[in-house]
Amino acid sequence: MPLTLNDVDRFEASRPRLEAIAYRLLGSASEAEDAVQDTFLRWQAADVDRIEVPEAWLTKVLTNLCLNQLTSARARRETYVGEWLPEPLLVGDPMLGPADTVEQRESVSYAVLAVMERLSPNERAVYVLREAFDYPHREIAEILDITEAASQQIFHRAKKHVAAGKARTEIDEAEARRIVEEFLAAATSGRTEPLVRLLTGDAIAIGDGGGKVPARARAFEGALAVATFMRGLFKPSTAKRKVIGGSPDVYATTANGVPAVVAVLDGRVVGIMCLEVTAEGITAFRNQVNPDKLERATRHWAATDHGEPLVVAAF
Repeated sequence: MPLTLNDVDRFEASRPRLEAIAYRLLGSASEAEDAVQDTFLRWQAADVDRIEVPEAWLTKVLTNLCLNQLTSARARRETYVGEWLPEPLLVGDPMLGPADTVEQRESVSYAVLAVMERLSPNERAVYVLREAFDYPHREIAEILDITEAASQQIFHRAKKHVAAGKARTEIDEAEARRIVEEFLAAATSGRTEPLVRLLTGDAIAIGDGGGKVPARARAFEGALAVATFMRGLFKPSTAKRKVIGGSPDVYATTANGVPAVVAVLDGRVVGIMCLEVTAEGITAFRNQVNPDKLERATRHWAATDHGEPLVVAAF
């Protein structure tokens, strides 16, 4: 039986929550959109009048689609060129989902999304549903076809893994901008020492070019190595301009709730660098330059007010 307008409205009312779940599960906005669309197709094919709790049904369908996607994604990422990083979302993007609690904000932070790549699909699903959306273990067990006790055990294990790899400092937008301003001032100074002072001793820098934009295959490790890399990155050169097609302007914002440097060329986002910050200093830079993972950010950028650039024609 074809869907009624009311059936479509019921699905659309759930779409923001479904997209937020899918993004946390997959780390990719485009894949999350596809998973939600596939969920709609299954909703369209179902006898919706016999579905007692549409929200639960949709969540189960979506989660299992995402689990299948995660399993196949692991195989694809083994052949991915260079480092695989999640797709960053700029402040205000509705796909970031709820941000009322510390747990919700942390579940979508760039550091946590990166750590969750090391979890099994089931661990990731249990962690996201419980930590970010407060699903009781009874419902999670029904969604994943496991026991409630197993859900609790998986959550405990996943939370332990995630806690070991995430930063502990929450930062508001004003503080994030100050940190980015301070970092850019140091990075464009032409000297290494001001950068070293901003970093923790074990700082790292990772880039994801997806084989389409040059990015180092392995992380830079240690304050001096990272500072030297950042000094070179922000040094203007003909080679860099040739790679990206010009000299971008650089802005301060937040992405996934953390301070971020955004490089924009002719209205197109060409790079988003997320800064992971602790009380001791900046401990990680995760730089997304794969153009496939910046399309949504570019659309969002075009639709929002982002102020004046901190650095004009940076490279």
